[in-house]
Amino acid sequence: MHEIITSIRLALKSIRSNAGRTFFSLIGIIIGVAAVIIVLSLGAGVKDFIVSQVESFGTDIIEIEVKTPKTAQTSAQNVGGMVGGAQVTTLKIEDAEEVAELPNVSDWYGGIMNQEIISYENKNKRIYTMGVTEGVAQVDEKTEIDSGRMFTQEDDDSLKQVVVLGSGLKELLFENENAIGKNVKIKGRSFKVIGVLKERGAISFFDFDKLAYIPLKTLQKKIMGVDYMTFAIFKIKDKKRTELTVLEMNEIMREQHDIEDPDDDDFAVMSIAEAKDILDQVFTILNILLLSLTSISLIVGGVGIMNVMYVTILERFFEIGLRKSVGARKTGILAQFLFEAVFLTLLGGIAGVILGLLFSLGAEYAISKLGYFLEFKVTLGSILIALSFSTLTGLIFGMYPALKAARLSPMEALRKE
Repeated sequence: MHEIITSIRLALKSIRSNAGRTFFSLIGIIIGVAAVIIVLSLGAGVKDFIVSQVESFGTDIIEIEVKTPKTAQTSAQNVGGMVGGAQVTTLKIEDAEEVAELPNVSDWYGGIMNQEIISYENKNKRIYTMGVTEGVAQVDEKTEIDSGRMFTQEDDDSLKQVVVLGSGLKELLFENENAIGKNVKIKGRSFKVIGVLKERGAISFFDFDKLAYIPLKTLQKKIMGVDYMTFAIFKIKDKKRTELTVLEMNEIMREQHDIEDPDDDDFAVMSIAEAKDILDQVFTILNILLLSLTSISLIVGGVGIMNVMYVTILERFFEIGLRKSVGARKTGILAQFLFEAVFLTLLGGIAGVILGLLFSLGAEYAISKLGYFLEFKVTLGSILIALSFSTLTGLIFGMYPALKAARLSPMEALRKE
């Protein structure tokens, strides 16, 4: 125990006596640890942000959406196919109506999105049009009418050319003018404004206030010339039966589409709980990848520590030889220089944590000034991971110089001095 205490005291004395060299040798460690803190805090913040956005639709929601057959819903092949323009046209309103008969389903709506030009007088704007059934206001509680009304099932069945505007779109087209009862043009057709929605804001950078809601069949038949949907969303009564309800929905959809092999599914059924699980997996993999990249800075810092330790040993041959000649053991010498390397990297780790905290706070403040709220969530876990990384770096890169010092013979060390 006395030998360990002596090794620690000598290690700390050496660090204090070479303050300038110590600082410059720690730059790589400081940057590496700060990067770990920033990456983990940003990852946690983005994850919480996206999860909160997903949960804003409600935790009692199950969605059915189209999917490329023989691919996983979240696979690169499915995403690539959709982005590349592949169309799955098999999801019909009859499918949703059949699923809606399940006892655990209370309300539902189906929909499809498209981009069109909307015009009013001399104002033109490219917007997203959302074709939905009448149940949208019952399922999506944030779709609230501010003035006028939402369209009805009768409007949908009779292909009425009516539209409900998001609050932001209303301001763009009509400013302070009352929009109810006015006519706008969408793809050259005249649509009567029957409602304006309350302000909702953006969700995951998608601005709901710039949407135009149109009866589903009207958008399908008169604007797009199709008969399919791309999604259907269901509100369930009992969240405890979510997994069972998902299984029942899968069975109904396969029966509707004459599918026997699940690999041939042209649809995907997902609950909010499943979406959160997928996000957890995605962010875990992403954090591991980013930590691997930031560890390069720690490796560079570790090489710097090893070089400094090696130079330190060369400068202290006489001290090492003298200690060995008066009875110091190899383990004591090894411990002294290992402690020195670990203390160096731990000191750099603490400085890196402070730098990472300051950067995270500054970035969070800057983003808030741009009108967004994204918390850089620095957790105790991320701090412990960063300090563990720095300490491990000291152990790994300090081992070779420490072993070299421990193996020096007293006669060789004193003779070189």
